[in-house]
Parts: sequence; structure tokens; C-alpha cells
Amino acid sequence: MVGSANLNIMIKAARKAGRSLVKDFREVEQLQVSMKGAGDFVSRADIAAEKILKDELMGARPTYGWCAEESAEEEGTDPTRRWIVDPLDGTTNFLHGLPHWAVSIALEHKGQVVAGVVFDPAKDEMFFAEKGAGSWMNDSRMRVSGRSHMIEAIFATGLPFAGRADLPDTLKDLGRLLPACAGVRRWGAAALDLAYVAAGRYDGFWERRLKPWDMAAGVIIAREAGALLEPLDPSTDLLDSGNVVCANEPLFSNFAKIIRG
Repeated sequence: MVGSANLNIMIKAARKAGRSLVKDFREVEQLQVSMKGAGDFVSRADIAAEKILKDELMGARPTYGWCAEESAEEEGTDPTRRWIVDPLDGTTNFLHGLPHWAVSIALEHKGQVVAGVVFDPAKDEMFFAEKGAGSWMNDSRMRVSGRSHMIEAIFATGLPFAGRADLPDTLKDLGRLLPACAGVRRWGAAALDLAYVAAGRYDGFWERRLKPWDMAAGVIIAREAGALLEPLDPSTDLLDSGNVVCANEPLFSNFAKIIRG
């Protein structure tokens, strides 16, 4: 696929940040094995990757706004466009030497995400989409799965940790969903979860309390592959609410009904 100039900028930036993170990831694995603890190192790797992304993206489009995990939000001189960036989605996986994490970049125009890139450097999988142009992984067009029976479907989510207040709701979700489906996976990177729905690897995804940078790129990638996405409360805005339910069209109604209780 030949993408727009903006998409090509995003892919180039994601690859550059990914190379930096892969180099750091090899060192994290050694730090983890040596029992010295890798938390501070990972924070530095995360910040270094964000600097690469900001230099690349803002260097190419200096008038755009900026919204990212590790730095203050900035409003651009063009108030209609902003980058939404997570330099390292799946930080805990990275910290533990688990090769499942991603660089996530979205472009928002007039409040709508119009392009997204999720790059998994460890597997060299580049997921990307532009509004109206479909979803792709490397050179292959992606479509959501065709499964239509809940009992055959696998869903992904994030599980609350460290005393987060949404644990009771998530346990109720699991209590309703697990008897009705083929399984639930928790792999610890929301951007990749949404990209995997787009690729048909998962049949659906839900999670609460996400930040815009956790899901902005994944939302357009899943949507352009044919997924339906809504906030858990349909009266709210998807990115602002941080609560999402996503599935292919045949499963969406039943899945969303179960999750919404």
C-alpha cells in the first residue's frame, strides 16, 4: 500500500523508535537476569523513544499538536491536528523481558483519528491504517475474523493491577464472559490487542480506564479492518471515556451486551 505523506512519516518514526527500543530491550533482558532491577532503565528507554518520535513527527509537522504519555500536552498552531503517541505500550512486558510491546502513533484531525500506526519491533510487524483506506500489516491487507458464535471466539482485555478501582467490574465481566466464549487473553498491550482484532487473531477486545495514547492508533486500525467499536457507555466519547468494547460485526451485539451487564 502507498500511504499518504503523513502515514509515511508515522511509519518512519515508528521504525526509528523501534530500533532504539530493541537495542534497549536486549539490555533489559540482561538487567533482569542479573537481578539488578530494570525499572529506571526502562523509564529512560521509554523517554528516549518518545524523544525520537517527537523529533521525527514534530520536525516534519511542526504546526501539529502533541499528546503523549511521557511529556506535557502541547497545542499546535494548527488547532485541528495533533499527534497522539505512546512510545512504549506494554512497558511491564518490556521490563520483564517479554517480547510483546509496541510503538503507537495516531494522527487526529478535527477530533477524529484519521491515521494510526502500531509497530511491534520484536516481531517486525507494522500495523497501520488510514481513514477510508483499510488496515494493513506489513504488505498484507487485514480483515477482522469471520466468527459468528461466541463459544468459538477469543477475546482480549487488560486486567486491573496494583489495587485499581475497576477490579470488581472486570471480575464481573469475566464471570459473565468466560462461560460463553472460547477464552480470554491478557497480553498487556492495548494497542496490540486492537491490532490483533484487526488481524483476526482476536475476535474482540474490551478494557476500562485507557488513556487516549493507549488506544487511538488501535481504534482506527481495528475500525478500518471491519471491527465495531463503542465506549462502554454509548453516551460518552470513546477516547475521552477510556472505556472500549470492540468486536467483529457478527459478535459485537452479544459481546457488548455481556460486557455491559
